[in-house]
Amino acid sequence: MATTATPKAPTAYDLKLALPLGAFLAVFFVAPLAVLFLLSLQSDPKGTSYGLSQYGNFLGDAFSLGVLGSTLLLGVKVTALSFLLGYPVAFAYTRVGARLKSLIILIVLLPLLTSVVVRTFAWIVILGRQGIINSALLSMGLISTPLKLLYTESGLVVALAQVQMPLMVLPLITAIGRIDPNLTDASAALGSGAWRTFFKVTLPLSLPGIIAGSLLTYAAAITAFITQSLVGGGQMLFMPMYLYQQASTLQNWPFAAAISIIFLVAVLAVVTLFNLLGRLSRGVASA
Repeated sequence: MATTATPKAPTAYDLKLALPLGAFLAVFFVAPLAVLFLLSLQSDPKGTSYGLSQYGNFLGDAFSLGVLGSTLLLGVKVTALSFLLGYPVAFAYTRVGARLKSLIILIVLLPLLTSVVVRTFAWIVILGRQGIINSALLSMGLISTPLKLLYTESGLVVALAQVQMPLMVLPLITAIGRIDPNLTDASAALGSGAWRTFFKVTLPLSLPGIIAGSLLTYAAAITAFITQSLVGGGQMLFMPMYLYQQASTLQNWPFAAAISIIFLVAVLAVVTLFNLLGRLSRGVASA
């Protein structure tokens, strides 16, 4: 009696199909990362000995740890501001008609179609002593001398929030759009006001989008070398510029490699935390 072969599931694929992608990742990601780690183990720029001295130099230096801490804190500030500005935009997108939706999505996506260098120089024009903000305030008589907005941390946070805004808004639009409108109607029918419905229904159910947007915005903000350099103007030092100085200016490649590895581990730790929060938020959303 002939036996019939069991049909494969439509979603089952041979692992051999992943070999090209695996080889690509091994050559262009794993191998350079391994070389970078080996370089960070050199105790001196000439590579005469190996050890963990470069990591000890960074972790034992209060200045280096301060740069790392200020960079991570900068990401928190940018992410919080992006959320405060982006959530109303995403919420409005799900409540307006088709024409306004097209306009909102165009405004959101427009920064992605513009070079980050162009956007950063635009903020230099806006925040400068003779920029748009100071000129407007002076013309209205609200200030007598130009405010120092450029080369400040507050100006940098605002510029980074605008540059990374699409990364926050797009996941929020997806998450809010998936919320069943009947839930908010039921909340209103039970006597809840608009704000109570928002904080008890809409906001908790949109947590997956908040986590995803925060993860993308945070990772992009702390690694934004161009915006940090131009808007910060060398007045503030963050990890990307610190790494650049050690590698290009001081030619201390082992220490720069150690900075890269430590920065990568710190970012991965934050990503892991966001992923944990994302799992908890999915549990809340499905409850």
